[in-house]
Amino acid sequence: MPDISPRSPVPPVMFVHGLWLAAASWDRWQDKFAAAGFPTLAPTWPGEAPSIDDTRAHADDQAGIGIDEITAHFAEAIAPLHRKPIVVGHSFGGLIAQKLLAADVAAAAVAIDPAQIQGVKTIPLAQLKSSFPVLGNPANAKRSITLTPDAFAYGFGNTLARDESDELYEHWSIPSPGRPLFQAAFANFAPGSPAHVDTGVERGPLLIVGGGRDHTVPESVSRATHHRYHKAHTENDYMVFADRGHSLTVDHGWEEIADEVLDWLAAKGFRA
Repeated sequence: MPDISPRSPVPPVMFVHGLWLAAASWDRWQDKFAAAGFPTLAPTWPGEAPSIDDTRAHADDQAGIGIDEITAHFAEAIAPLHRKPIVVGHSFGGLIAQKLLAADVAAAAVAIDPAQIQGVKTIPLAQLKSSFPVLGNPANAKRSITLTPDAFAYGFGNTLARDESDELYEHWSIPSPGRPLFQAAFANFAPGSPAHVDTGVERGPLLIVGGGRDHTVPESVSRATHHRYHKAHTENDYMVFADRGHSLTVDHGWEEIADEVLDWLAAKGFRA
C-alpha cells in the first residue's frame, strides 16, 4: 500500500497495464514517479498472478474476463487509498483509466495509446491486422490468448530492432483475456457496451497520448478518442510521439514518455 498520508502533497499514482504486458512492466515507471515524490501502485489484472511465470503457467485464470470486471477490480484497488489517485494506463489500461476518471474515482488520468472507446469509428488496416490473431476466431472471446513473438513484433515492436522486441516479449509478455478486444471492436454495435465512457461528465484533467507508428492502437484512433471529448467542459489534452509504437511504455525510449507525463502532471498542479 502506498503512503497516502494527508501530509503527502500529491495523490498516489496507479498504473494500469493493457493486454499482453504484465503489471511488473511498470516497475521502472514506479521507481521514476517515486523519485519525483509520488506514492505508486501497479495492481495486477483479475486472474493475473503477481509472478509473470505463474501467470504464463495459469493462462486460463484470465479467460472470459471483460472490461466491466477489470474496471471494477481497479475501482476496488482504489477504495482502500481513501484518496483519488492519478491513473496512468496503457492500451486497454488507457480505456480503464478513462472509465475510472469518468466515474469520479480518479483525480486525473493519462491514457497512453488507449484502446478505442465506444463512439470511435476509425479502424485502420494496421489495427485490423494486429487484432486478427484474436478477433479472427470468435471462440477467443472466452479464452486467454498468448501472442506469438511474431504477433508481438508486429503489434508492439514494429519500431524496434527484432532483438529488442523479442527481449521485451520474453521479459514482460503474458497471456491475456480475449474478451476485452471483442468488446471494444464491437462497441458501436452494442448499446450499453462496457467500452462506453461518459465524455461529458465533470471530472479531473485527462491526457491522451498517441504513438505515430503504433500498429495496435494507431495514432488516428488515439486522436479520434481525444475528439470524443471536444464538447466536454473539462481539461482534455493530447500529445503525440510521431516515431513511437505500442511498446513506448516499455522499450528503450520509455523514459521520454514518463518525463512528459510528469511534466504534464506538474502543469496541472500535481507536484511534490
